[in-house]
Amino acid sequence: MNVLGISAHYHDSAAALVVDGVPVCAVQEERLSRRKNDAAFPAGAIAWCLDHAGLDPANLDAVVFYERSMQKFERILTCTLRAFPHSWRAFPTAMKSSLGEKVWVRGIISSYLGVPRHKILFTGHHESHAAAAFLTAPTRRAAILTADGVGEWATLTVGHGRRPESPGTPESPGNNDGGTAITLLREIRFPHSLGMLYSTFTAYLGFAVNEDEYKVMGLAAYGRPTLADQVRKLIRRTPDGAFALDLDYFEYHTTARRSYSSRFVDLFGPPRNPYEPIDLETAEGRRFADCAASVQRVLEDTLVDIARALHQETGLPDLCLAGGVALNVVANARILAESGFERVFVPPAPGDAGCALGAALYADRMYLGNPDRDVPDHPFWGPAVDADELARAAREDDQAVEELDETALIERVADELAAGGIVGWMDGACEFGPRALGHRSILAAPHSAAMRDRLNRDIKYREEFRPFAPVTPIESADRYFELPPGGARLARFMSGVFPVRPEWRAKLAAITHVDGSARVQTLDRDMAPRLYALLEAYGRRSGIPVLLNTSFNVAGEPIVNRALEGYSTFRRCGIDAIVAGPTLVTKRAASPVRPLKEEVA
Repeated sequence: MNVLGISAHYHDSAAALVVDGVPVCAVQEERLSRRKNDAAFPAGAIAWCLDHAGLDPANLDAVVFYERSMQKFERILTCTLRAFPHSWRAFPTAMKSSLGEKVWVRGIISSYLGVPRHKILFTGHHESHAAAAFLTAPTRRAAILTADGVGEWATLTVGHGRRPESPGTPESPGNNDGGTAITLLREIRFPHSLGMLYSTFTAYLGFAVNEDEYKVMGLAAYGRPTLADQVRKLIRRTPDGAFALDLDYFEYHTTARRSYSSRFVDLFGPPRNPYEPIDLETAEGRRFADCAASVQRVLEDTLVDIARALHQETGLPDLCLAGGVALNVVANARILAESGFERVFVPPAPGDAGCALGAALYADRMYLGNPDRDVPDHPFWGPAVDADELARAAREDDQAVEELDETALIERVADELAAGGIVGWMDGACEFGPRALGHRSILAAPHSAAMRDRLNRDIKYREEFRPFAPVTPIESADRYFELPPGGARLARFMSGVFPVRPEWRAKLAAITHVDGSARVQTLDRDMAPRLYALLEAYGRRSGIPVLLNTSFNVAGEPIVNRALEGYSTFRRCGIDAIVAGPTLVTKRAASPVRPLKEEVA
């Protein structure tokens, strides 16, 4: 049975294809369109998925959209009418967007794919999040917590999931015997939203909403939560363990102009101009860092309390966590440490892109009643890199190209890294989700702060306060990082922040954040064997099998997909070498400029 999942029309559009209960491919539209956070209908992603699987639209048994568009329209209409007349400027824009795209999703899908309308299904937004986390995790029973800005009405849900102890087979019944179930028990509704609280501070601090929240998290480590009491004035805990926002401090529910109110500014001071850099040596820069640290602390405290209560209610050892808020890796680590859960599972794409896969899996198990299947425990569902494409482009550009066998390639790249080089690493299918987990990565030695500064300045073109992540074999992780029980699992997809052991911080300065932490990736050999082999080879040279691993892109661009995109990035910034398959390309020294000889008539 072939089920296509789609997310679109908000941010991070994507498509995913599930065949006979198992994902076969998934890709974000941005990786193909090259428009960061592309929210458009994912025509390119859909076409690639079908082509990859060798299917025509007529072969699809169901096409599933990741939320209920009419319920979302109801929420938008209700909220704008409630806020009238304050919402009069936002109302035309909201209606145009909803009526032009969101409401008529079934017609758009049917028109594009030519599938009959009865094959087009809808899941709830948070059901898609829940399925993306639970149905892909190696657990049979788990509590579920989803949190984001907003879906249809829900902004946070809690519940639990159950899968049969033994995965089904084509001959055995699946959901029909009651084996697979996702139950969302309670929800918090818009406009009360942890995601919107954090995004409001993102906007206040001069960053892009739905894109730069991770910058707030990084900046928080430079500040102190001295304004946490002020932040708590914005969010009140309710007797049932939930929360409610004081809406007098916000405007996102009444206008599209800005998300915070004048009262918010009175409480926290003037907002940051997005075009002014944050100077942490100034009082104003420290104020912004303290704001970030304060909202981060309140977010963490709230999530830990909710997760702890959910653990007490369910008595389950595992928690599946999804939604955009699950990208807050500092909060994830605190949930693991303080909630009582033994393991916390965060999928590689916990945000809206991952809902494409979640919607397909939810429909396959719940709507169509198909048997449960184990999902491969990796993030590599996108297009594969073409090494020949890299070699052709480099030779046409007169760069140094080598074709090496596997062992020689690993040794050459390890030598390059040990010599202080920066390597663009492309291997196999690209990652699904926002993290580079070893197939579209920029790799470098992790030892000196100078390397971190060089990467921010000459490669990534981004703020100096932004940290970099390390990757290390799972067997070595405890030597360099203070991982609690369950920490290695959370670090599998780079979903938690943990302390670097004090004795190693000076030797791992490029990946140690100002607070002594790192967003570590623990690598299993089976997940990315070539990168694992490279870590071993680098460890033989340096004595430390750890590499700096950051996404293969520059600021403002999506992570590279094709070899040509990687090569373009390699030529436009300070990367020293690039790898795809057996192909290694290094930059030739710049040729001297020959003076022009002017002929005199």
